[in-house]
Amino acid sequence: MALDQKHVLVVGLGMSGIAAARFLKNRGASVTITDMAKEEALASQMPLVRGMGVEMELGRHRLETFERADFIVLSPGVPHTIAPVIRAMEKGIPVIGEIELASRFIREPIVAITGTNGKTTTTVLVGEILRKSGRKVFVGGNIGDPLIGYADRAEKAEIVVAEVSSFQLDTIDSFRPRVGVLLNISEDHLDRYPDFSAYAESKGRIFKNQQESDIAVFNGGDLRIRSIAENIRSRKMPFYDKTGEYPKSAYSGAIGKDRIVFHTPKPLFQGEENSRKVGLGIGNFFSLDLSAIHLPGGHNFENIAAACLAAFAVGATEEGARSAVGNFKGLPHRIEFVAAVDDVRYFDDSKATNVDSVVRALECFNGPVILIMGGRDKGGDYGVLEDGIRRRVKMLVVMGEAKEAIKSALGNVARIKTAGSMDEAVSLCRQEALPGDVVLLSPGCSSFDMYQNYAQRGDFFCRAVENLKKKSL
Repeated sequence: MALDQKHVLVVGLGMSGIAAARFLKNRGASVTITDMAKEEALASQMPLVRGMGVEMELGRHRLETFERADFIVLSPGVPHTIAPVIRAMEKGIPVIGEIELASRFIREPIVAITGTNGKTTTTVLVGEILRKSGRKVFVGGNIGDPLIGYADRAEKAEIVVAEVSSFQLDTIDSFRPRVGVLLNISEDHLDRYPDFSAYAESKGRIFKNQQESDIAVFNGGDLRIRSIAENIRSRKMPFYDKTGEYPKSAYSGAIGKDRIVFHTPKPLFQGEENSRKVGLGIGNFFSLDLSAIHLPGGHNFENIAAACLAAFAVGATEEGARSAVGNFKGLPHRIEFVAAVDDVRYFDDSKATNVDSVVRALECFNGPVILIMGGRDKGGDYGVLEDGIRRRVKMLVVMGEAKEAIKSALGNVARIKTAGSMDEAVSLCRQEALPGDVVLLSPGCSSFDMYQNYAQRGDFFCRAVENLKKKSL
């Protein structure tokens, strides 16, 4: 893909937009960045852009700027349905995303992971398994380091492991992961997609360009995902739990009562060098004892099954898998234990930004739970929480823009109190909690009504809990 002297418009001044602009500029393109936010709202990004030699149009999207571009690179936070983008596509101007651009310059095999929940945990774990297996790995994408940042580096890895979101998949054209992983699909981002089917279709695009020599790892217990997988060209490697109805495959992982059993695949890459590193091949069985897994919740067994299958497909060893899984303690803000105060345990699950993730979090506890929810509504159905709340939750504390919607949906199944801040929410929980109770922050909403991101929201929760702990000493 020739970039020299091309006029490229980058839409969105976020992390991936800045990395894409730098990559394009380094290869001789004339780059303009546009963002609807004004300069004062982008103060943290500006030092990264100044001196790069790019033009900036902030506080608006000028139609003529879109129309004169040779092609457009869209950041994942920008919908591909906005009027200037639609107009550009109508004029025949190519519109691609950052991962599509990056993939055209990456020669190493890509393992791409998507799903409504568990993407980051699975992505990081795949990287750890491969590292423990002696492979040189890049881990990034929708987390941390953008994929285009890797494409811009001189030092290369053997394998690229990338988390990808539905927003990123919306703007792919030829993006082809050698191993694609689809963990789960549940209601999310319905504030951006017209309906659940459209969102699910975006997730399924991870397999769009795969060929017969590629591998698809997916949740065989999910009917919608099985439907997506019916017509894909790649080799199918389903994982499923003990209640799943998917027929056992030569390439699969089964989650049982006490262990995960894998029928491990023949790795994609054969050859003398690789064969020395690969300890597993077709026809081999490998199992992981569930007692050796430190991540809470059955959903994490699924994440581990998917991670192992994906890693085995590109050359992981049995020793690497055991070591990585046995030492993996999880990631911040994902059902993370914060502290115990007067025999009440506090858990931070701020990453739970959709309703299904709250369902999964509640399944980790037998109760009683005092649950903190709320934030910016994403169009999910809070009613699906009724059963879990009725069985496990003794009180619900709601906050943020979605508080009235949550109260309306769940007022008949839980005693509800309203908080105006995280400090107040934690204080209300403290007043209600008895020894043995669990206080769980699992919002089921995005954080952008009150916080910069889910991590900041979780940090505020942790700080409030630490203040409680100091007062109790």
